[in-house]
Amino acid sequence: MKQTFGSRVFDVVNTALLVGMGLITVLPLLYVLAGSFATESEIATRPFFLWPERFTTGVYEYIFATPTFVRALITTIFVTAVGTLVQLALTLVMAYPLAKKGLPGRGVVLNMIIFAMVFSGGMIPTYLVVRDLGLLDSYWALILPLAINPFYLIIVKSFFQELPEALEEAARIDGASELMVFWRIVLPLSKPVIATFALFYAVAIWNDYMSPLLYITDNTKWTLQVLVRQLTSPEAANALATVDSANFFPVEGIKFAVVVIATVPILCFYPFLQKHFAKGVMIGSVKE
Repeated sequence: MKQTFGSRVFDVVNTALLVGMGLITVLPLLYVLAGSFATESEIATRPFFLWPERFTTGVYEYIFATPTFVRALITTIFVTAVGTLVQLALTLVMAYPLAKKGLPGRGVVLNMIIFAMVFSGGMIPTYLVVRDLGLLDSYWALILPLAINPFYLIIVKSFFQELPEALEEAARIDGASELMVFWRIVLPLSKPVIATFALFYAVAIWNDYMSPLLYITDNTKWTLQVLVRQLTSPEAANALATVDSANFFPVEGIKFAVVVIATVPILCFYPFLQKHFAKGVMIGSVKE
C-alpha cells in the first residue's frame, strides 16, 4: 500500500516524538547508573555524563559491606515475595467464586468491592486498624492492609468469566471437585493474568514507602525504600561527608548506587513475564 505524503510526515513526526520521550525516560536512568560507578570529584565537576572517566565499584563494595543495607535488602525481598504470593492467592480465591453468576449474594459482594475501590477509610483509620490488630512493627503490616486490590480483583473475575464453562462442566462430570476444577483447570489457563498481576503486586510492594514509614518504627525492620530515603536525605549526606571526608568517599555516589540497587531487581522480572503481560492486561478488562 503506497503511503501518501501526509502519512509519511505523520510517521516521521510520530517516530521523533517517541524517540524523544524514550530518551527523556532512559537518559536519567543511564546517568544515575554511570554516576554510581564514578568518583566523587567527577560527579561534582561533570553535570551530566553517560560513562565515567574513572570506573570504580568502591561505592557498591561499601554499601554491601554495610549490615544495615544488606538487612534492608533481604527484608524487602522477603516482604515482596511473601506479599505477592498472599495477594495473588487471596485475589484468585476471591475472584473465582465471584465469576459464578449463580453465587448467592454475588451482587452485594461486588457492590461492596466497587465501593471499597472508590472510597477508602484513609490513612488514620487504617493505622488504627493495624494498631488494634497488633501488627505494628510487624512484616504483616506491610502485606495484609493491601492484600487485595479491588480493581485487580474485578479484572481477574472478568477473566475467569471468559473461560469456557464446558471445560469446568466436563471436569465435574469426570468427578472433579470444585477445588480440583480451580486448581487443575482454571489456574493453568490463567497464566497470563497471574503473571501480569504478580508483576503489578510485586512492583507495588517493592516500591511501597508509606506503609513501612507508618507502621515500622524498628529500624532493623526497615525496607529498602525507607533506607534509600534516609541515605538520600541532605542530613544523611552531610553525616556521611563528615565521617568520610578524610577518605574523600563518594557521598553522591552512594545516592546513585542505592537508587540503582532499589530499581534494577524489579526490572529483571519483566523479561520473564513479558510474553504474558500484554495478553493479561487486555483479557477481562472490558467484558463484565
